[in-house]
Amino acid sequence: MSIKRKITGTDADFAFRKTTDITPEFLKKHHILGLVLDVDNTLTTDENLTPGEGIPEWVESMKKAGIRMVIVSNNKAERVKPLADRLGLKYVPEGAKPLKKGYEKALAIMGLHHSRVAGVGDQLFTDIWGAKHAGLRSVYVSPIAIEGREKRFILFKRKLEKPFLPDKFQDN
Repeated sequence: MSIKRKITGTDADFAFRKTTDITPEFLKKHHILGLVLDVDNTLTTDENLTPGEGIPEWVESMKKAGIRMVIVSNNKAERVKPLADRLGLKYVPEGAKPLKKGYEKALAIMGLHHSRVAGVGDQLFTDIWGAKHAGLRSVYVSPIAIEGREKRFILFKRKLEKPFLPDKFQDN
């Protein structure tokens, strides 16, 4: 871990190339019993209501292993609810990431202590920083896709994040 990641709070505890690379065995090895999941480019592509490739099966495998999951998104309920319903997950809309508000609601829903939960997401300055700020461990996943030009603010954030991206990804 580099000093620049440590100083900025963008030092993800773990990094995976895809959300579906995270396994129940890996989580249990690290004593993680719950996940706070981001939506856009973590579970599906931006603005899409259909889960990404392999996501429904991954969610089912996590449930079977006893891993609790809650979606926390900065999007409004009408964006998050259809995806959450398809995956059979509870959700917190307008989570105000990177602030603690959404993470605290998710912890209450899961009934878990923050030390046993990890936040999963594709953006360092919202998902990873937010998880760490809330006392959770953090799991960075590479974005499913890069946003189009109409998402200028997110593209700008991605340029700012580039020097802080993880160097190493977990081997599964």
